[in-house]
Amino acid sequence: MNLDEITQFCASRSQPQYRARQIWQWLYCRYAESWPEMKNLPGPFRDELAGRFSVAPPEIAKMRSESGPGSTAKALLRMSDGELIEMVFIPAKGRTTLCVSSQAGCKYKCAFCASGQNGFRRSLSAGEIVGEVVLAAQQLGGPPGHVVFMGMGEPFDNYENVLKAVRIINDPEGLSIGARKITISTCGVIPGIERLAGEGLQVELSVSLHAADDALRSRLMPVNKIYPLADLLAACRKYAEITGRIITFEWTLIKNVNDSREQARALARALDKIHCRVNLIMFSPVEEFEGRAPPPETAGMFVNTLERARINATIRASKGKNIDAACGQLRQAAL
Repeated sequence: MNLDEITQFCASRSQPQYRARQIWQWLYCRYAESWPEMKNLPGPFRDELAGRFSVAPPEIAKMRSESGPGSTAKALLRMSDGELIEMVFIPAKGRTTLCVSSQAGCKYKCAFCASGQNGFRRSLSAGEIVGEVVLAAQQLGGPPGHVVFMGMGEPFDNYENVLKAVRIINDPEGLSIGARKITISTCGVIPGIERLAGEGLQVELSVSLHAADDALRSRLMPVNKIYPLADLLAACRKYAEITGRIITFEWTLIKNVNDSREQARALARALDKIHCRVNLIMFSPVEEFEGRAPPPETAGMFVNTLERARINATIRASKGKNIDAACGQLRQAAL
């Protein structure tokens, strides 16, 4: 529930308006896990709340972390109905980025992603998504510096709940995670991109591309058969024009698949006149896909080719390979 909904509920129970703000602060400033903790609420009201609402975060079913300080850690979370999802802590430069899931499983079955290999189970509620962030804040002793919707599921396939969760974690009187520190990643669901353009939120948009032609992209990402590349890029161009925000295009480099100079040049042509950057990712092996990462010099060539076309490109540092941190791997091992 957002603050307005909590306020309306309190009013319906003849409670003063400030009760809602007290609840809000208990949840998102003190990270309360139960109603009895909220000592400044009247006892009978706490009992009524406990009978109607849960504030417990997801249960940590398993945690895996790399060795050494500041290491990447991945949590397998069990929801109240037993469904399993994943959440990843990624430390860097004095802050922690939290990668959250928006669904249990995924419908889109990208070839190199483990999330969809065991099918789609269900979407998460806004409360379950926010619960991931609250759980992380409990573990970290404060809110994560950044939140990225790059875990299990397609955020735009769960649009309403994802946007509601974004607004809750962005609220300045709660977790107060800045909009520009929240990234929503999509495999290319055009209606979601179009809707987000009209939300007035300064969140970051990341679009998984991975190929610069329809034939290869459809092989790697079946969503391309529904939303072809030309239509997707047109939607991205319009999004950038409407919002004034830069778009990040994700490109996983797979040896002898999409790592050639010709692919880099084709990508540069495809992104012409789109306000964007390219985030290159070295492929992380998964059992379901026969592929390997290219050597570092190939990635360097790819970056140089894009930068000669005046497209900003970076190679994302790969973390968590030895803890099954690629999307969906830890959940799949547990099923």
